[in-house]
Amino acid sequence: MKLFLLLLGLIVFSVALTLWKAARHERLSEEHWPPEGEFLTIGGHRVHYVLRGSGPDLVLIHGASGNTRDFTFAMVDRLAERYRVIVFDRPGLGYTDRINRIGATLRQQADLLVRAATELGAERPLVFGHSYGGSVALAWAVHHPERLSGLTLSAAASNPWSTGLGTYYTVLSHPIGQSLVIPALTAWVPDRVVDDTIDSVFLPDMAPEGYHTHIGAGLTLRRVSMRANAMQRAKLLEEIKAQVPRYGEIAVPVEIIHGDADETVPLRVHSIPLSQQIAGANLTVLDGIGHMPHHAVPEATDAAIDRTTSRAGLR
Repeated sequence: MKLFLLLLGLIVFSVALTLWKAARHERLSEEHWPPEGEFLTIGGHRVHYVLRGSGPDLVLIHGASGNTRDFTFAMVDRLAERYRVIVFDRPGLGYTDRINRIGATLRQQADLLVRAATELGAERPLVFGHSYGGSVALAWAVHHPERLSGLTLSAAASNPWSTGLGTYYTVLSHPIGQSLVIPALTAWVPDRVVDDTIDSVFLPDMAPEGYHTHIGAGLTLRRVSMRANAMQRAKLLEEIKAQVPRYGEIAVPVEIIHGDADETVPLRVHSIPLSQQIAGANLTVLDGIGHMPHHAVPEATDAAIDRTTSRAGLR
């Protein structure tokens, strides 16, 4: 009996310590990387956005585990010289509220961002999506064709793949992982582990100097963001399968850029078939470039957006 009580006490202490450390890590992260922009309330959900510049409206949608800071590191300042740039945190990431606890679908995310963009006066913006954000951008084009003028996709997840979900997302999207593993990761994993993961995503390119400090690794490790990201990622394949048959309906100008060294979202699986599924889509293959073209070859990324703008008759 004494042994049982001792073990029970140790378990209670460990859980309490983990929850305290998780909350402390989150608080310190939010103090260090506060919101960069302003907030809208759309359908009862708080949406964080950054708005800069003037010119044609351009919405930027970030990838998995990301936030506005991926674009505000350098891209926004470049584009704000000739565009009215709007960057949103996707639901559950950065400082935008989760839509639900089961993982916001691509359409739900697109619906929310369309309404937010309209609230900001961008009724038919140009839309740029990177990686998972490209999936959301495609959902925007499919479900709200009257609410965009053109589409630029960078290393976008767009077509079904044959590899499995992987241990990480399998565990973190499971109820036990959501309840027990995620708080432990938030509490005990140092931010430098996220920095190492970022480096692996950039390969064979390198993250630009200062990127790790700017992006806010601690924001990614918050419980709400890890839960939202895991659930979104777990559902992505089935949502992509459902979305593919509608790509032929996309009638706005589409520019696609993709590095041929991208191992995260392989060119041959995604952008090559996508360029054939959308009439008039233009694919630019970036030799030797990995998954982060907007950092590795910013001039090529900006040029793709400019081509979309010209094709849409906005410049």
